[in-house]
Amino acid sequence: MTTLTARLLRLLLTVMLACATHAHAADGYTATRYPIVLVHGLFGFHTIGPLDYFHGIADALREGGATVYAPAVSAANLSEVRGEQLLQELLALKAAYGHEKFHLIGHSHGGPTARYVAAVAPELVASVTTIGSPHTGSKTADAMKDLSRSSSVPAWLANTLSGALSWLAGQPSLPQDALGALASLDSAGAAVFNRRFPQAMPFTPCGEGAAVVNGVHYFSMSGTRVTTNALDASDAVLAITSRDFGDEPNDGLVGRCSSHWGTVLRDDYEWNHLDEVNQALGLRAPLSPDPLAVYRLHANRLRKLGL
Repeated sequence: MTTLTARLLRLLLTVMLACATHAHAADGYTATRYPIVLVHGLFGFHTIGPLDYFHGIADALREGGATVYAPAVSAANLSEVRGEQLLQELLALKAAYGHEKFHLIGHSHGGPTARYVAAVAPELVASVTTIGSPHTGSKTADAMKDLSRSSSVPAWLANTLSGALSWLAGQPSLPQDALGALASLDSAGAAVFNRRFPQAMPFTPCGEGAAVVNGVHYFSMSGTRVTTNALDASDAVLAITSRDFGDEPNDGLVGRCSSHWGTVLRDDYEWNHLDEVNQALGLRAPLSPDPLAVYRLHANRLRKLGL
């Protein structure tokens, strides 16, 4: 099968999926039993004016009947710190609305953040889905760690950026710690975190982990295409960071195998690290799967599991 034919087939499947999703919207296609919580990654935010980190995804899920929240955590900090912030947000939502459990969908650093909550408070979590998360660390973070040892400027710039993002998102009091984030995302830091919180860790390198641990369902997915749209300026940055991975398939910031956790739904979408959350502003490769349809499909998967 030629590459063009394969892409055309994928486009056809994406269109069929989108049509099916639309058709089911009125009868609860994405109406999961428990609310969905979208957890942003490093340098992320809930919303800044008209900008949404998970671009259009919350609305797409709500159209099919899902209850969706997107709480804010520190743009840059340790996984444990971000995890505690997320835990407090979930407890507040439970107190306010009576929710028993939540589906946590974490992008990038949002993945370990969600895993922390599932490990320390599994009674609050129905499922964890990680998208483009560096569970065994990012080689870009390894390279940045080496750079930070020779100069304090990168850390200062990162703290300034993360503070500005949180301020613009209306969360100026959130603490920022760029070096802490780096320590969580490099290979050594990820290994320490995984020893503390091994729930659903793959049994073999680049394999899959347990599907369910302590009543929590675990899923993961990711992309492996770096430059996807000539109109997307972020592609140029990802093209540079992808060099840290050599010949290893990656999304520009996370290697394919590092993204594996629990049940691996797919690890080779034609998405880069930002396409995974429908950024920037929905720009992606022609003929690539529509992230909105993929998120909707996953919500329907959770619904069919009775979750």
